[in-house]
Order: sequence, then structure tokens, then C-alpha cells
Amino acid sequence: MVDPGQPDGGVYEWYQRGLQLLGDRNPAAAATLLERAVAAEPTSRSAREALARAQYDAGRYHDAIDSFTHLIAANPTDDYAQFGLGLAASRAGELELAAEHLALAVAMRPDLDHYARALRGVRARRGLAEELP
Repeated sequence: MVDPGQPDGGVYEWYQRGLQLLGDRNPAAAATLLERAVAAEPTSRSAREALARAQYDAGRYHDAIDSFTHLIAANPTDDYAQFGLGLAASRAGELELAAEHLALAVAMRPDLDHYARALRGVRARRGLAEELP
């Protein structure tokens, strides 16, 4: 018997459709489908990374923080996960957390200018926040 709440296909098809939805700028639908894929294959790094990206693009920053944190727990040297966590934390207003993880990403990949730009932006915002009464 087929579960009417389950999308058609298997985990790989869910992942592929999730990526397509993400590419088509439909991150909320992508996140829904990728959540199913991650639930079925919790150790899949690629599915979890795609889910984190979809959550971020859908404005679900705290969920993205959780997903990127899971990736970092599995591989602390994953510079992209560190960067993603930093961006999500920044959007969630968690500037200390953002600065910490963006600094790690920059240390791991000093050749990526967008990592350094994001870190400078968070540090500037953090400095302005400290100046407010």
C-alpha cells in the first residue's frame, strides 16, 4: 500500500526533484521534499546540504542553522557548511555565532573572497549593534 503523504519515487528522485525546485527558485517546496529525503537517509551529506540551502533560501534561518550544524558535526572541516551556518546565523540576527563560523570558513578557504566579504559584513553589523544604547 502506498502512503498518500509520500511523494512518488525513492530518496534519490526526491533529492533530484528537490535540487530542481531549488534551481527553479521554489525553496519552500524544495525544503519539504528534501526533508523527506533526509528523514529517509539521515547520513546523506548531499541531501542535508541541499536541505540547508533550501531552508536558507526559504527564509527558515533557524532550520538552516540546525541543518548546517548537523553537517559540521559530521565534518568540522567542511568550509561550505561553516559558511552556510554563518550566513544563516547572520540572517537570524545571531551575530556572534555568525562571526565565529564565518571566521572559520575564511581560515579554511582564504582564497574565497565572498567568505571574507560576509565576515566583514557581520563584523561591521556586530560593531554597530554594540554601539547602540
